[in-house]
Amino acid sequence: MTGIGSVTWPPAPIKTERLVLRESEARDRAAFIELLASPKVHTYLGGPSPRDELEREMPGAPERWPGSFVVELDGAMIGQILLRRATGHRRPAAAGKADLGYLFLPRAWGFGYAAEACAAALDWFDGVLPGEPVVLTTQTANVGSMRLAAKLGFTEIERFHAWDAEQWLGLRPPATPPA
Repeated sequence: MTGIGSVTWPPAPIKTERLVLRESEARDRAAFIELLASPKVHTYLGGPSPRDELEREMPGAPERWPGSFVVELDGAMIGQILLRRATGHRRPAAAGKADLGYLFLPRAWGFGYAAEACAAALDWFDGVLPGEPVVLTTQTANVGSMRLAAKLGFTEIERFHAWDAEQWLGLRPPATPPA
């Protein structure tokens, strides 16, 4: 993630009430393939990747990079949180800001794991880069993602049409650094 190069990576695992956010490991490969090949997960993301292609091309240990957290429940990967700089973004309002993304396996939907994991990742981000705003983009048709954005404190700054659908761009103002 460009722009957070000054942040020590990987951080110690982040523990919540039910989850652990950590760097990817070789044992996560099958879950990454399931996540990237899932038609349900990619309904609003342009469609899934072909499973056979993922099986051939994904390294034995999924790529590690700053801002990419595996979300683990009871020792198994259930999703991924991404915090990266919005570079080359279609919207000037997002350019250069930190961009929150997330993917969860369908079996993990509906239990509040995404809210819990995203909140923990945002808390971590506020601690290492206080004063930085975060953006989030989702399709307006993705009702669950729209609800999660509101729950996490994102407010709409614009709607636009891209990828054959109406998109929503939200902003979470920077956390106020402690006095």
